[in-house]
Amino acid sequence: MNLDSLLISRDAALLGVLRPALEKISVRVQVCPEPQPGSDLLSKRKFDAVIIDCDDLKNGIELLRGIRQTQSNAKSVAFAVVNGKTTTQQAFQLGANFVLQKPLTPLHATRCFNAALNFMVRERRRYFRHPVDIPLRISLPNSQELTATATNVSEGGMAIRLLRKLPKEAQGQFRFMLPGANISLELKGEVAWTDGTGHAGIRFFEVPQSSQYQLDKWLTDRLQEDMPERLQGYAEIR
Repeated sequence: MNLDSLLISRDAALLGVLRPALEKISVRVQVCPEPQPGSDLLSKRKFDAVIIDCDDLKNGIELLRGIRQTQSNAKSVAFAVVNGKTTTQQAFQLGANFVLQKPLTPLHATRCFNAALNFMVRERRRYFRHPVDIPLRISLPNSQELTATATNVSEGGMAIRLLRKLPKEAQGQFRFMLPGANISLELKGEVAWTDGTGHAGIRFFEVPQSSQYQLDKWLTDRLQEDMPERLQGYAEIR
């Protein structure tokens, strides 16, 4: 599993510098030369990094500003490429995490992406969902005990499958074992969504610190299994 980035620019010379630097650290790059299709992609798809040609692309600044308002990429690592119109300080104020200055050299690009890689990996772990098929016990406030199956787990919640419907926003205790770790977790959560057919999404809202550590460590190990070797050292728990 590689990391994914989006470059919104029509500058072929810029792409020629960025693509090799990104490929060295196992980051795939999708290129969008126009602002409107780029904006549409940002609203529909999650990227680990977004690179915007702010000064040489029409509405580039607006795209940078708008990243933090998107549901999919509000926390993605954002790179602003500037060329004399936008200052570094302005780019940071607009939401950039890193700023690249044209004309961009391969050395500068490599140094910047190496510095940013840990942030990209941490963002991937934040929304990473690992598929599972494990039994789950649910305790509801009215003393009801339900059995279900967890189908994926993330650091903030899980998807489950059960034979009966759960009311939206219902809260309870969720008990399950982490596969391959022999670790039992009991977390408080609430129903974030349900499709009415027995599938639901659970959002954790009260997690003991020790349980959060165990869950994060387990997810990091699963993420590392899917990552190229060169990325594995960046996926440590911080």
